[in-house]
Amino acid sequence: MNIKSANELRSLFLRFFEEKGHARIPSASVIPENDPTVLFTTAGMHPLVPYLMGEKHPMGTRLTDVQKCIRTGDIDEVGDPSHLTFFEMLGNWSLGDYFKEQMIPWSWEFLTSPDWLGLDPDKLAFTVFEGDADCPRDEEAANLWRAQGVKDDHLFYLPKKHNWWGPAGITGPCGPDTEMFIIRDQPPCGPDCSPACSCGRYLEIWNDVFMQYEKQKDGTFIPLKQKNVDTGMGLERTYCVLMGANTVYETEIFAGIIGKIEELSGRKYGESEEATKAIRIISDHMRTATFIIGDDRGVTPSNVDQGYVLRRLIRRAVRHGMKLGMPAGFTCEIAKVIIDQYKDVYPELERNGAHILEQLKLEEERFQRTLKKGMAEFEKVYTNMARKKDAFTALKANKADPDAVAAALKQLPPSPDNKPIIEQVKDGTISDETIDALLATCAKMDGRSAFKLYDTYGFPIEITEEMAAEKGIEVDVDGFNERFKKHQENSHAGAEQRFKGGLQDHSEQTTKLHTATHLLHAALRKVLGPEVAQKGSNITPERLRFDFSFGRKMTDEEKKEVERLVNEYIQAKAPITCEEMTVAEAKAQGAIGLFESKYGERVKVYTMGEFSKEICGGPHAGNTGDLVSFKIKKEEASSAGVRRIKATIGE
Repeated sequence: MNIKSANELRSLFLRFFEEKGHARIPSASVIPENDPTVLFTTAGMHPLVPYLMGEKHPMGTRLTDVQKCIRTGDIDEVGDPSHLTFFEMLGNWSLGDYFKEQMIPWSWEFLTSPDWLGLDPDKLAFTVFEGDADCPRDEEAANLWRAQGVKDDHLFYLPKKHNWWGPAGITGPCGPDTEMFIIRDQPPCGPDCSPACSCGRYLEIWNDVFMQYEKQKDGTFIPLKQKNVDTGMGLERTYCVLMGANTVYETEIFAGIIGKIEELSGRKYGESEEATKAIRIISDHMRTATFIIGDDRGVTPSNVDQGYVLRRLIRRAVRHGMKLGMPAGFTCEIAKVIIDQYKDVYPELERNGAHILEQLKLEEERFQRTLKKGMAEFEKVYTNMARKKDAFTALKANKADPDAVAAALKQLPPSPDNKPIIEQVKDGTISDETIDALLATCAKMDGRSAFKLYDTYGFPIEITEEMAAEKGIEVDVDGFNERFKKHQENSHAGAEQRFKGGLQDHSEQTTKLHTATHLLHAALRKVLGPEVAQKGSNITPERLRFDFSFGRKMTDEEKKEVERLVNEYIQAKAPITCEEMTVAEAKAQGAIGLFESKYGERVKVYTMGEFSKEICGGPHAGNTGDLVSFKIKKEEASSAGVRRIKATIGE
């Protein structure tokens, strides 16, 4: 095996595909642009959807990259041996260029050649799509593996559940895939043992997706106008498998982070199940938080959308840090290690380092101020629940015991609903079934108490649930959500929907709204100053939402002037043109945008009259006049130092 470090695996993968004629492209932001269906970039293909659907990529038809990804759907599982919220995805792409007949031999070469990973072919297994009514059995992929020398007992046909990718949303590009596995040194779990089972004998290392269909709204599939290849190799997991480590946390990827946690806490990874879980949670959550804040399109902690997830990550890390006895300010110390570890690969972390540390310090201090009070409130609620449980348990054991009766009556406040039960307790006629119903209320924290922990003490509901689980009780999440909605917050419930992912809406109306964000950006910079920079956007068919850096609330006069300028740009009916050029050329022409690449790749620059020139991937209207009109509906704070405008256009 030729890999000695994670950096080496990353470099080796990219070099392999560069030698196969692929252009290396930079990682896109972890914050998707203009996509209301997902909070974070969840896969390597996410930023490339327009090109998978046929749009021309400025770097050509063969691409390779390492994409920063964040998946928070399994956040509560973090702390076990394998789950991560942040990971790097190694990938290569064919945009209507090569297909299975080239990709599968390349996959075999990279995995087994002594010039690359040099894995033992006898330790590898492969799966292909078994076929169904939507798509035939993938004998082509199977025969290509056989041509490389794969034996039939190392080749498995599996259904859609295992060998089909996408779409992430209701519609979009998708297709069968072939997956590659390391066979571990453990016996089969039975005669049907295969990569489809979860016994641990087979560990996935790579996935080649053959995107040749587009799923329609009615659930049917039609051929894409171009056949694409989309591959994904998770860096952390693959490196763990290659090193023979038991978990991703026991590789050099996490060594420095865990070492700093041990130094600050005086505790050791592996000393106990509790300490190990806490150290894993802190390691993962701090790494993810650092990448979210440090992204050039990064967000800051808040109570909505990405900011809510970020706050949840930081506060969960702080709580577990306190359990380990870590000192105040530990989040910044860990972030410094992470920045130093990744700064050469992701220079934005060092570039935004001061901002990362400032936001972590503020959020940790914010939470520390209320955490102890909140935990005391939680303990008070739990103690009352435990007292009720003891009283009703004693009553069930002896309904005639005066002490048990008195204790039970204390837990039944006088009310019309309780009156019949109180009488039954007093005369000893209460049934076991009724007592069991009372006991059930002692096993679940009510929604009112859970919401108080959120509203007064800043506890995300997930932290309350986690603390409750440690006490062996549940939380009335439905009751919490009812109060949450009444409070006119739109955070966790909305975030949960968006965690499911989806593809961008490229309808005519959203295209126009996206175009309007460019005009709005230009007008804001003219009215408020050139220091204004886009910090994110979100577009639905009904409205646009645009976040930008600015330290105060806009005046009514400023909002009116911005609105007037945008409408002036629209009335100019300026043609919208697109040119492909290098980053250096774009900068020389005064284009604005995120210059994320250190490789000098080509970009698309959209020009709208004399007022806007931005680097962007599209899509755009053909003429500013297509937008008809522009109206600001709301201007408000998004997070510290970031303002948010919601606006609409005419039809």
